[in-house]
Amino acid sequence: MEKLNLSIKNFLNNNGLEKGVNQQKAITVWSTVVGEKIATNTKPEFVEFGVLTVKTKNSTWRNELQFKKKDIIKNLNKELGQNTIKELRFI
Repeated sequence: MEKLNLSIKNFLNNNGLEKGVNQQKAITVWSTVVGEKIATNTKPEFVEFGVLTVKTKNSTWRNELQFKKKDIIKNLNKELGQNTIKELRFI
């Protein structure tokens, strides 16, 4: 199994796809990183060029999350293992 993991990782690296895969992984780990309360009031939509777009329940949540943006980006990148997410966009 480890050979397969290494082969996939090498394939992604050699074809410049690793960054894109890590960006998409941000959607998967969103609820773990931000916690249950934020996760129930938000939904990560997509990642493009290092910008994670997150749909919020309402404008109050949008405003609140603007204040937490830097911390969320830091924690996402800590979970992803590199500087993958550069910006958050709340809609």
